[in-house]
Order: sequence, then C-alpha cells, then structure tokens
Amino acid sequence: MSEYLLRRFLLIFPLIIGITFLDFIFINLAPGDPINAMIDPMVMTFMSKEEVQARRAELGLDKPLVVRYVSWVKELAQGNLGYSIMFKNSVAKLIRGSVGNTITLMVWALITSVVVGIVLGIISALRPYTKLDYALTAFAFTGVAMPGFFFGLALIYLVSLKAGLLPTSGLVTPGLPPSVWDSAQHLILPVAALAYEGIASIMRYTRGSMLEVLHQDYITTARAKGLREPRVILRHGFVNAMLPVITIIGLRLPSLFAGSVIIETIFSLPGMGKLMVDATSFRDYPLIMGGLLISALLVLLSNLVADISYAVADPRIRYQS
Repeated sequence: MSEYLLRRFLLIFPLIIGITFLDFIFINLAPGDPINAMIDPMVMTFMSKEEVQARRAELGLDKPLVVRYVSWVKELAQGNLGYSIMFKNSVAKLIRGSVGNTITLMVWALITSVVVGIVLGIISALRPYTKLDYALTAFAFTGVAMPGFFFGLALIYLVSLKAGLLPTSGLVTPGLPPSVWDSAQHLILPVAALAYEGIASIMRYTRGSMLEVLHQDYITTARAKGLREPRVILRHGFVNAMLPVITIIGLRLPSLFAGSVIIETIFSLPGMGKLMVDATSFRDYPLIMGGLLISALLVLLSNLVADISYAVADPRIRYQS
C-alpha cells in the first residue's frame, strides 16, 4: 500500500501541471482582460490602440499564452505565485490571509455534515418506512434539491432579519473586540448553509448502506449471541457500511470548496471564495491562477485521503502497485 500511495502522491505533480495549463487557457480565452477591468470604458474610448497595447505590454499580456504559462510555472517553482494586479500585493500573501477563514468554514461544515448526516441516516435506517423515516427522507431530498445560495439567503432572512438571532455577515461585529464567541456566532449560518446539502447526501447513503448491512447474516448472529443493540448497530453494522459513506465524504471536499465561493460571497466572509470572485470580476490573472492552484491541490489531496480512509475502515482492502 505504501508504494501505491507514493505513486498516487507523485502523480499529483503532473496532474497539477495539466490542470493549471487548462485553467490558464480557459481564463485567457474568456472575454476581457485586466486592462478592460482596470480602465473605465468611457476613458478607454478616448485611448488609442497603441496606448491600450502599451498597457497590456506592461503586464506581459502581449506575449503568447504558452510563453506566459511557462513563465508562471518557472515562478511557481521558485515559490512565487505572482503579484495581484487588483490588490497590488503578493498573491501568496493574499491567499495566506484568506485561506484560513475558508478552511475553518469548510472544516466545520464537513464535521457538521458528517456527524449529523450519519446520525440521521442511522436513525432513518433503524426506523424504515415510518413517519420519522419519511420526514427525514423529505428533509434529505429538500437538501439535495435546494441550491445552497437560496438556503443561505433564506437563513439570513428568517434567522437574522426576522428573528434577529444571529449576525448576517462578516466574521466580527463592528465596534466590538474580536472574540471566539463572536466569530462562532458569525459562522453558524454560513456553516449551516454550506453543510445542508452534505447532510442530505451523507444521510441518504448512510441509510441505504445501513439497510443493506442490517439484513446480513452476521448481524443476526451478533444479536443471537446476546450482544447489546448499540454494539450490534455501531460495531458490526455501521463499520461495515462505512465504505460508501467514505466515498461520499471524499467527494464532498471539492464541492465544499466550490460551495464556499457562493456562501462566502452571500455572507461577506473574507475567505478564498470571496477573494476568487473579486479576482474574477477584475480579471486578475495571477490571483485567479493562485486560487485555482490551491483548489486543485485540495481536491487531489482529498482524493488521496479518501483512499487512505478506505484501507483504515476496511483492512481487507489491498491496493495493487
């Protein structure tokens, strides 16, 4: 297994090259460029083509795409992610200042979705085709069908504006000193909005997997031996039903990062998602590439973690080198 994991880890590097190259091509094929975003359209109408081209040459936008990409990779190999056109600052510094908030949001959303989804899934599987099961199934289908941005806006309207229970945006309350409790209050609604779909998906797969496992002969044997029901359910049932759930959890990590882009924008959280939205609006190529590089690394590493989790959950699994 160690050789397999080493090969998977080394495969990350060529994958990163391929992903970033495609990202670089698609970004530059999109309409507009940093010059169009930086200069007022009314001002640009009075500028000559030579002046606009000179501005592009200052940013290196007049060079072929392949040349610019190779230059970016060379800088990346030296630990330099570039310089933000919009913020006039180092891309690495901007990402360091925002990625922590995004990771905090993602970690709490993942923990919430895993714990709540698994618990509700087990409860639903233990009471199949009852009113409770139907209610939880309806809850799950609503979570899958409802867009995250709509649920986030609904939470803001109902919980913050109508009930006045929690703040609507940001990470700190203006005029108050920063505190853990204040930040926790600001994170409750974004975490709930980001975790809802994950809760629904994990719950559905946990329920289906548990229903299949609970009808196996070894569960009947465990009960016949006089084992307590919680031990039968958790030790013999859930452990053997974990593999499909681990797959869904592994797939949730990339979608959490994608969902954080929308959630952070709605709740005005200073994270990677909001930073990427701002960078895209201003066609800030270096900042966009830096953010996409971090997201690609997170996706690839999450897949590697999922593979390791398979072996931990089921020692019978053996990876072929």
